[in-house]
Amino acid sequence: MNSVDFSPKPTAIALVLSGLMATSIPVYAQQSDESMMIEELVVIGTAGGKGISRDDASFAVTTFDSNQLEKIQAKSTADLLKSVPGIWSESSGGVAGANIDVRGLPGGGDAPFAAFSVNGSPLFGYNSLSFLEGSTLFRIDETVSSVEALRGGPNSVFAKGEPGATINFKLKEGSEETLGRVKYSTSDYDLQRFDGHLSGEIAEDLFYSIGGYVSTSSGIRDAQFQSEEGQQFTAQITKLFENGKVNVYTRITDDHGQWYLPISLNNPNIDIGTFSQLGNATRLREIQVSPSGETEVFDFSEGRGWDGQVSGANIEFDLGNGYTFKDNVNFLSGDANTFGLVPSGSATTAGALSSVIGGPVTTLGGRTLAANEFVQTYGHWVVLKDLQSFSNDLSISKTFGGSHDVTVGLYQSTFSSNDWWSIGNPIAVENNTNGDLLNASITPANIADAGGNAGFQFGLASSGDAQVTAIYVADSWQVNDRLRVDLGIRFEDIEIDYTLDTGPGFPDGVRDLATSVEGDETAYTAAIDYRVNDELGVFVRISDGFSFPTFDNIREGNQNVRSVEQLEVGIKYSNEWLSAYATVYSNEVDAFSAVVGSAVANAEFVTDATGIEIEGTVDFGGNFSTTVSATFQNAEIDASSTAGDIGNTVLRQPDSQVRISPQYEFSIGADFSAVLYASAAFIGDRFGDNANTVDLPSFEKYDLGLILRKESGLFFQIHGDNLSDSEGITEGDPRNPAAPNGRPILGRSVKFSIGYDF
Repeated sequence: MNSVDFSPKPTAIALVLSGLMATSIPVYAQQSDESMMIEELVVIGTAGGKGISRDDASFAVTTFDSNQLEKIQAKSTADLLKSVPGIWSESSGGVAGANIDVRGLPGGGDAPFAAFSVNGSPLFGYNSLSFLEGSTLFRIDETVSSVEALRGGPNSVFAKGEPGATINFKLKEGSEETLGRVKYSTSDYDLQRFDGHLSGEIAEDLFYSIGGYVSTSSGIRDAQFQSEEGQQFTAQITKLFENGKVNVYTRITDDHGQWYLPISLNNPNIDIGTFSQLGNATRLREIQVSPSGETEVFDFSEGRGWDGQVSGANIEFDLGNGYTFKDNVNFLSGDANTFGLVPSGSATTAGALSSVIGGPVTTLGGRTLAANEFVQTYGHWVVLKDLQSFSNDLSISKTFGGSHDVTVGLYQSTFSSNDWWSIGNPIAVENNTNGDLLNASITPANIADAGGNAGFQFGLASSGDAQVTAIYVADSWQVNDRLRVDLGIRFEDIEIDYTLDTGPGFPDGVRDLATSVEGDETAYTAAIDYRVNDELGVFVRISDGFSFPTFDNIREGNQNVRSVEQLEVGIKYSNEWLSAYATVYSNEVDAFSAVVGSAVANAEFVTDATGIEIEGTVDFGGNFSTTVSATFQNAEIDASSTAGDIGNTVLRQPDSQVRISPQYEFSIGADFSAVLYASAAFIGDRFGDNANTVDLPSFEKYDLGLILRKESGLFFQIHGDNLSDSEGITEGDPRNPAAPNGRPILGRSVKFSIGYDF
């Protein structure tokens, strides 16, 4: 990969802004298929999760209902976020293991500024840890009623206090009417999946909702075995009272898939859309696990995923005299393990390796490689991660004089991660699909001498525990019929205990670190929302948030707090044919502004970003409509301890993302109604590193689908993903930026479903 002269064009932002102002047509969040005028209650971003209508929201939020989820056909939870403006989701890692960035905030791996929640409660205390990002802990299925994705705004103050993005999944509740769905799905990559959902009434004012799935497939990147397997069960009970509601849920998941990693882009002999180095020859690996020489055989078919449960409750009561009580409780427990076959450095030719070893290059199976075939060092990485989390968000609201809605909340969370790692463990392999190991006499050191890499070994055992206590206060002041002022402030305290034992491929039994740190910070947000008329509204919001160090930061000797300052200007519009929303944002991140439990440190890494998020749905009359989602941004490094990075573009995030999703509804005879839908995505250039030496080119992706429904409830769906077989690269090699490796999106695939609604 070569360096190019690249910087996002701020003129694109200016052109879009001037066009919006000139036409007075702002852009608003997506509505449901049935009607663009349906008022939907948005829970995320409100004090205690009490909710607000989308037309009245003074923040940028995108919502998806179950009909929209059906058309997006996301291959993972992170894959859904490709449809949210302001978010860049590298979902090419499989069912888990994505990288998610938000509004130019400096990430570079996992999802440090994207929080995930269910029914308004955070899933885990940290958004991201090494080998874990929040989307891993949730699977979308037929029990999900809708999704909310809030960027910036009040995120800094409410719930977990995340300044970036919060993605909330609402589970379906039961009602007096018994409703159900059964569905079977298959694909050209041997998917076998059964989904089901049933809801109804148990007794008067007592309702149930249950559902889940069982799924297995070899994956688009076929590893010679069923590399994707999962099952999930969700149950929810809702009880209505005269003055309130109690909702209790539990969700049990065991779902994993192959961890897709960067591929050697200098090897012309492989199809990067379907390539998998992992196969039967590399599935099992015996690894030393203790200083005394004990070993264990690990099965790498287990890939990366989540085996655990999430349970919680939502309680809301009207106490009278203008008082409302709400409590959101959530408990998570389980394992988020990683078993990955990871490339180490460049691939090189068998001819070059033959010159080093002075003879032919052969595999364990006895095959002799041709000179123009490739070899590479790979490592078997094992990361065992035991997670526990409990959170409680309690709030009391009071309406004063009919104009002030004041909320006081107490958020408490305790969470832990107990880890065991053995990463590295290099071996020499033929760089072919499901490639064999090389002859035992050929080592990674030989490959390094031939121009590749020898790999490394590292192991650890660690235990991290944290406790968070936060108090927040909010006031929503309706000044008059058109003007509202929203204010919020959060005071948060954290206590962290962390112990660490490292070693050469396994923990060596010697404690390297045992520390306790404490810190406290304050966040705030303030917005003015003005309703120009029944169709047009505007808002201006400022916010200042933070994120405390994670267990991994402490392991790396970094106890710093990241400060995030944001300014947003939004325009919203909706009528019978247009639903539209636009938000201009500007943020600055001082990644090392203060030190928890120690003295203030000088800034070492500062970024700033400006951009615009555009989202809208146009109904052209008749049966044709189109949704557009777009992001244009300029994100730069303002200060860095690496002087050469100053002025460069923040890594991994494109300067532009545009997605156009038209759909056409029609009838086939007297029996079937049909929806033909499509999506075209246009992704701009990015850099794979802060030095801006790894160029990740722009790419396009096209999807197409058809849904047929009978009045009886029978339905069929066929969905083609990446029909042009685009080879868009989402990342370089974060472990070795100089290596010509990259992780591409998944190749072309087709999925077919048949189901019945009743």
